[in-house]
Amino acid sequence: MLKPLHENVILIKEEAEKKTASGIILTDNSEKKSNIAAVVAVGEDVKSEIKVNDRVVYKEYSGTNVEMDDKKYIIIEAEDILAIVE
Repeated sequence: MLKPLHENVILIKEEAEKKTASGIILTDNSEKKSNIAAVVAVGEDVKSEIKVNDRVVYKEYSGTNVEMDDKKYIIIEAEDILAIVE
């Protein structure tokens, strides 16, 4: 398991919807990337209300991608998280 240091947060990215609201199935070519993720761990120096299991929106090109145990994680600075999804 990864443990974030300082003001970093570890996210696991949510998969983009493969079907539209009307039921149309999207192919891989038309798939839009989502920048919504679930918080897996929060560094001890994070001074915001972000907590484990929150769904958050983060800046599109920020963070470091890491693959561990067949899961893809993003290590990101807390300031690059834009909103909490409620």
